[in-house]
Amino acid sequence: MAKKNTSSGQVRIISGQWRSRKLPIHDLEGLRPTTDRVRETLFNWIASDVRGARVLDCFAGSGALSLEALSRYAEFATMIELQKDAANQLKQNLTTLQCQHADVINGDSLQVLAKGTQNGFDIVFIDPPFRKELATKAIDLLMTHHWLNNNALIYVETESEITALPVPASWVPLKEKQAGQVTYRLYQYQTPDTSAQ
Repeated sequence: MAKKNTSSGQVRIISGQWRSRKLPIHDLEGLRPTTDRVRETLFNWIASDVRGARVLDCFAGSGALSLEALSRYAEFATMIELQKDAANQLKQNLTTLQCQHADVINGDSLQVLAKGTQNGFDIVFIDPPFRKELATKAIDLLMTHHWLNNNALIYVETESEITALPVPASWVPLKEKQAGQVTYRLYQYQTPDTSAQ
């Protein structure tokens, strides 16, 4: 079958200012948008924390997670996406939504994270292509290069065969659920001096 070069799917924003808007996404290898059901659960978990938050989407893909956050009035979102077609589609969708509170970086997520940041983030999404051990590498880089503000929420979506995810001691586990072949977890980062009693 010939490889498709055009948009062949769509992602639906669940709630917020762009509620029910449908945006095109590319049919690209490894692109696996978080399902509506999982997204709805995640945003129920973090509903009170999204407004005004700085959001980092480490493996943006379709942008489903960061666009949902922006729709719910996150202050800003940085989306990192390796595949050029997907990154260009993200930029186009932001233009369609007339959203100027986001930045799309077309590049290797691990290389971008290794450069560090001037401004930390309040909510971080880690939803990488499966079976490449990218989640644990991203977690290490987020900590080493100080991407997280204190009390930041970190969402990690992995293949369900990963039964135990190695995370730093400063990441407090809040929620965990499984949906089909996917396990998704929510953590909160606490700096050692604030988590110590």
